Amino acid sequence: MANTRLVDSGGGVDTSGGSSGTMPKRSLVDEDIERIRADFPILKRTLAGRPLTYLDSAATSQKPLTVLDAERDFYLRTNAAVHRGTHTLAVDATEEFERARATVAAFVGAAADEIVWTSNATAAINLIAYGLSNGGDPAAGQTEALRIGPGDDIVVTEVEHHANLVPWQQLARRTGATLRFIPADRDGNLLDTLDELITERCRVVAMHHVSNVLGTFNEVAMLTTRAHEVGALVVLDACQSVPHVPVDFRALDVDFAVFSGHKMLGPTGIGVLYGRRDVLERLPPFLTGGSMITTVTMDGAEFLPPPQRFEAGTQPVAQAIGLAAAVDYLAEIGMERVALHGARLGERLALGLSKIDGVRVLGHGPRVGLAAFDIAGVHAHDVGQFLDDQAIAVRVGHHCAQPLHRRMGLTASTRASAGVYTTDAEIDRLLGAVAEAADYFGRLR
Repeated sequence: MANTRLVDSGGGVDTSGGSSGTMPKRSLVDEDIERIRADFPILKRTLAGRPLTYLDSAATSQKPLTVLDAERDFYLRTNAAVHRGTHTLAVDATEEFERARATVAAFVGAAADEIVWTSNATAAINLIAYGLSNGGDPAAGQTEALRIGPGDDIVVTEVEHHANLVPWQQLARRTGATLRFIPADRDGNLLDTLDELITERCRVVAMHHVSNVLGTFNEVAMLTTRAHEVGALVVLDACQSVPHVPVDFRALDVDFAVFSGHKMLGPTGIGVLYGRRDVLERLPPFLTGGSMITTVTMDGAEFLPPPQRFEAGTQPVAQAIGLAAAVDYLAEIGMERVALHGARLGERLALGLSKIDGVRVLGHGPRVGLAAFDIAGVHAHDVGQFLDDQAIAVRVGHHCAQPLHRRMGLTASTRASAGVYTTDAEIDRLLGAVAEAADYFGRLR
């Protein structure tokens, strides 16, 4: 059905897939958020005498004291190389490192041996893409079943972050495969071209879970079902969903998924690759060297099974432990409540912005606590500067999604994104400042 929209049937926070139990009757209330904000000292900052209003959590979230303490405590008590020593510190460090893996795995409905540590989500996608062109070494027990080559199709969407687009462009160029994309309309809705694009030639479908520009949920179930019907692998960019809604990768039935620690209250320098165990076993490594081998001779090497096969060299141990602390923090709040809080703030943002003359809100439908917008005739950088003068931090630019902005007739937009610590008052402060900006720049024209 070419040129018809793929309609999100998820209905909001349940689009995560795999969330068990019933939704609580209430979101976070003022008292909850006040207690949460006390754990984030940076939110007490003032800029030029104004209280900081941090609405750039989709770019990077702030970190609670428990995360900062977890990293510091590791360095104070346990710092040692993991998987490399038999002394007490090394054993303790390895146990904490692997316990962190199990904690993060449980948070996303995975087994511990399906979680690979990377430096960020971008590195995780590149790991997959390189592995699919590398093909593997049959002598080392690896099959070539996952090799991409001429005659194969790789399908992405026009709504993707560059991190889930450029690596696939490069894979196609390296291998002679063809990159195809599911187009979007001017509002960012994907068009139903699945029958034409996801065919028996398709080997990979790479897509977002939640758009980092629109804040809306992708139709993951429909795309995954179609991909698996033709035997294609599904790669899910979950950077904007894992921090905000309950997610179960097995229930979503994806083959790979990636997300970053720094967007979910965790440290920078740590990312996560989820892969179904049977798929990881067939994927050759991206980086090779120490810590990922069983036997090395001058003529060759044999590699460890996943996940260690993909973790060459010294790992981000303190960061992994910090990420596990972030997961524990979110789990203690309750991801269903986090999701309701985000959905409510997202609706407040989108509705409030849509009422301001000259403002166009990007994206429609259920969303997380994120909204990007355009003020007619005003460059996003000018809007961002106007807001920054009032101590309101937002993101401006193309948000690493130039094709989507181009499709929507824009070069840039302004994006406000909430976190678990964001208050209604902060959303209202932004809305008031945007209205002032629209009026101010309108009078200059």
